[in-house]
Amino acid sequence: MTLDEFYKEWNSTLSTVIVNTSGSTGKPKSIRVEKSRMIESAKMTCSFLGLTSDDSALLCMPLRYIAGKMVVVRTIVSGMRLISIPPTSHPLKDLEDIPTFAAMVPMQVFNSLSVPEEADKLKRIKNLIIGGGPVNDLLYSKLQHFPNAVWSTYGMTETLSHIAMRRLNGPTASEYYIPLDGIHLSVNEMGCLCIDAPKICPEVLQTNDIVKFDYEGHRFKVLGRIDNVIISGGVKIHIEEVEKMLEPIIAPPFAITKKSDKKFGEIVVMVVQGSFTEADLSNIREQIEATLPMYWQPKRYVVIDKIPMTATGKIARSALQDIVEKM
Repeated sequence: MTLDEFYKEWNSTLSTVIVNTSGSTGKPKSIRVEKSRMIESAKMTCSFLGLTSDDSALLCMPLRYIAGKMVVVRTIVSGMRLISIPPTSHPLKDLEDIPTFAAMVPMQVFNSLSVPEEADKLKRIKNLIIGGGPVNDLLYSKLQHFPNAVWSTYGMTETLSHIAMRRLNGPTASEYYIPLDGIHLSVNEMGCLCIDAPKICPEVLQTNDIVKFDYEGHRFKVLGRIDNVIISGGVKIHIEEVEKMLEPIIAPPFAITKKSDKKFGEIVVMVVQGSFTEADLSNIREQIEATLPMYWQPKRYVVIDKIPMTATGKIARSALQDIVEKM
């Protein structure tokens, strides 16, 4: 979708627009969302970050997904000047007009940091929000000394982009997300986050994310998805937690998934991408065994040509598990 096509859809007499989901945990799908609710979401973000008509916003993500659409809606609501470029892995490469606000996925930020000229431009953005995937420890460490605000966002298509943010740098940096105004949170009996946001969601949304609240019961930390839990021999293992522990020692791309097993119910599977010899896998196994608790250690190692990814750069968990189950 082009920017002109989005404006045409937005200015039409229809009260809704079509948004596509990324398919990170299931099949991609298209849903209709109300423009009035997108406006309310945009107001929340602009208020939280203090964005006004004096600011400019960079659109560098596809407009078929909610993240890209909401960048444009925020400019409509706030009067910010929009700087639009085609989606690219290096959005700042040829950019001379540095925005005061930008939304990027982790891959775009990581790539920008790898080029000194682009990294300098990135540091000049007053409010940088990162969404669409987790910010790993390596990227987190590279952002610590940024002079301006950098945020990780929490949200999904159904919440019309993010409903909470956590600061990644500066004295207020935290592992806990702060909900935007008008967002009310709770957990269900399984410990998964429930979102009550009447201005942007018509009903209470029950997520699959297992969370932990801070002592005040307001901010929250994401522990992992309930459908990304491996129950092996009665032990619950969070896939994201295992991957986070392995990131400092195993070169990407790799992923943790699960496979059905007659003895244990499910087993942990380590998936690596590319060409690996038995010696390579043996070395990886030694490093993992020295790092992970015994019950978290993979019982099987799998090499595939390419780990399935979504269009927004996240591991397509369901597709990966299907591949492993058939092996």
